Amino acid sequence: MSNGAADPLTPRLGVWSSLGEPRVAVELGRTGFDWVCLDAQHGIHDDRTVRETIERRRDGDAPIVVRVLDNSPAHIGRALDAGADGVIVPMVQDGEQARAAVAAAHHPPLGTRSFGPTGGIRYPERPFCAVMIETAEALERADEIAATPELDMIFLGPFDLSLALGRNVDELVADHGDDAPLPTVIRACRQAGILSGTYAGNPNRGRVLREHGFDWMAITSDVDLLHGGAASALEVMAAGAIPPVGDHPA
Repeated sequence: MSNGAADPLTPRLGVWSSLGEPRVAVELGRTGFDWVCLDAQHGIHDDRTVRETIERRRDGDAPIVVRVLDNSPAHIGRALDAGADGVIVPMVQDGEQARAAVAAAHHPPLGTRSFGPTGGIRYPERPFCAVMIETAEALERADEIAATPELDMIFLGPFDLSLALGRNVDELVADHGDDAPLPTVIRACRQAGILSGTYAGNPNRGRVLREHGFDWMAITSDVDLLHGGAASALEVMAAGAIPPVGDHPA
């Protein structure tokens, strides 16, 4: 999995999988997105669905990362043993916790993870490790977190961060001030030579976030795509238009 930063105005666009359905999750990786995240923290993914999703993927499918339940060696190790290309570790508060996440993701000598891949699973030699900044405390220590050796990315969680700061999420996202939260995190990442990522939730917010210069961005989810596709289909029928025949039979 490449760690290289994209052009700041053309981020790698990802999709969030929350429903915990392996067949849906693996199809998301074949629709043109640059990466897929299986959410095992707030989504319904667990050990079984992560493993079954990864078992179903084919060469050419988008890379799969897992947002693990918490910053524990057990959860990080199990996601990577299942064949995930990387992990996104939530609620990291400082450099010490970031170092713990990195250690849990890597085998010695880089880390402390034990060796135990699931049989038959494609197993990345060097997994991708991102940690999330979601609190005021973590924001204050963004430089410290970003400087963690072997860390690949800081993934900013705008919804939790907006709650922590007592701000509306879209107000937070629209703030481009030099000392504003989002520019602060991106600046810390660039100074440390690592990637910056974030969760937009929808393409409209993603367009605003893109102007900040994030390298990775999750712009939608399986739930939103399901609702959006249903709404679009109903609108077409209501308008009386005749759409092109799809490739997939009913």
